[in-house]
Amino acid sequence: MSVHPHAGKPARPCDRINIARLTSDYFLLKPDVNVVSQRVSFGTSGHRGSTTKTSFNEHHILAISQAVAEYRKQHNFTGPLFLGKDTHALSEPAFASAISVLIANDVPVVIQEDEGFTPTPVVSRLIIEHNKYNEDQADGLIITPSHNPPSDGGIKYNPPHGGPAEGDITKLIEQRANEILANGLKDVVTMDFSEAMASPLLKKSDFIDFYTKQLAQVIDMDAISKAGIKIGVDPLGGSGIDYWPAIAKEYNLNIEVVNPVVDANFAFMTLDKDGKIRMDCSSPYAMASLIAMKDDFDVSVGNDPDFDRHGIVTPSGGLMNPNHYLAVAINYLFTHRKQWSADAKIGKTLVSSSLIDRLADKIQKPLSEVPVGFKWFVDGLADSSYAFGGEESAGASFLSLDGSCWTTDKDGFVMCLLAAEMIATTGKDPHQWYQELAADLGESSYGRVDAVASLEQKAVLSSLSADDVSQDTLAGEKILAILSHAPGNNAAIGGIKVVTENGWFAARPSGTEEIYKIYGESFISDEHLQTIFEEAKVLVGNAFKNAGL
Repeated sequence: MSVHPHAGKPARPCDRINIARLTSDYFLLKPDVNVVSQRVSFGTSGHRGSTTKTSFNEHHILAISQAVAEYRKQHNFTGPLFLGKDTHALSEPAFASAISVLIANDVPVVIQEDEGFTPTPVVSRLIIEHNKYNEDQADGLIITPSHNPPSDGGIKYNPPHGGPAEGDITKLIEQRANEILANGLKDVVTMDFSEAMASPLLKKSDFIDFYTKQLAQVIDMDAISKAGIKIGVDPLGGSGIDYWPAIAKEYNLNIEVVNPVVDANFAFMTLDKDGKIRMDCSSPYAMASLIAMKDDFDVSVGNDPDFDRHGIVTPSGGLMNPNHYLAVAINYLFTHRKQWSADAKIGKTLVSSSLIDRLADKIQKPLSEVPVGFKWFVDGLADSSYAFGGEESAGASFLSLDGSCWTTDKDGFVMCLLAAEMIATTGKDPHQWYQELAADLGESSYGRVDAVASLEQKAVLSSLSADDVSQDTLAGEKILAILSHAPGNNAAIGGIKVVTENGWFAARPSGTEEIYKIYGESFISDEHLQTIFEEAKVLVGNAFKNAGL
């Protein structure tokens, strides 16, 4: 996709959505399960959609909430369900719908005490801490479409392990929710929202204080404070907006929130590459405002609306490529966390940079490469066999200082604070550390290209295998491996990865948008990467043609 002429520039009035219309469509439009795009569909991180497309409406949330309540009952989860929401416009009505169903089904629900916003990693930490000390198992729901445009809504389920639900769980919830929709919501047990909010089953708690006070277990907050690291924060209007001031106060940190605005239109954003408002903290276009302030701080950080992603901006290099920061973070953590087990693994998705592979070899740490989706790191983080789990889309988490589990979901807060700790303890910012790694292990040219794809084309792409690749070279190099399953756990990757000595590409369909993605990397040059992309497009195009599409 080419760069939109307004990419990186402030959103214009014409870029904003009609919030009132969006919200009314949530209640007025009714999905038809006979239309594939209107069914409940869990991608790599929950169900997402838009009310105007009849893919995220009241009926969807009522059905999903009922399915979750039934799943809890079937598995005897009697502990609290921690319910979080982000700042997207559709999160508020979906929050009300979920509470009305959950309470009516006798599910004990806990929400933020002021009915405010709750980030994804906070829900994960709440679940883990509760289940560590209580026999009644807790779980959670987070209402968020992540970094998606303001028109979108989303909801995702975290079972008692605290991380994203596995595919077999989401499949059960998805199937049951669609059955409920097909039956006209006859199986949904609900009650008036005001009655639900007055129910003794609904509890309120200070999640901000809880999470803030626990951060010293995972980050050397004293080092950051003593060094006086000046941190600029742009929450991008997200759910962690009230957390950063609390963190600064609790640990005496020099934090300036440069954008304290919450606006469901996200009108303060600069437009993303395609000209849309998208709160992607890994995009230089969406992060243009914070990048412009890079010289005002020792490090600047941004997050997406549910705070499970991170963006790192340094004076020396601007916005870091997410893969570069993952490598730097791994290098720093495995050389500064002395209490971690020597056998603990580095977890990476198979579309993350091969710089991580080279680094693992250098520091002699075991590496596990898994399919796209943070759910593949959950078990390893829970039992501390994985010290770090990271994915290419700027999402990661790692163990506590003592080697115990911190979260089993992505945590944008700790990845941002780690950058400040790095500067405080080493005197070098993450970009300077990356430059040293690149000089030693090779300079990486990494990128991703997207293309529009129908549901039928996405289905073809997800089932590709080595048999569909006839050539034996890629961009002038011998093909060393053709993967349809991840080497770390032998799980299907939902696409294909082709590897050479100095480059690779992976093609897979998006789980939430009508596009497919080609990831690629070269350790030779940018030109070599572009050749990889061109040959990858031909391969995917031939697959579509062979399928008659």
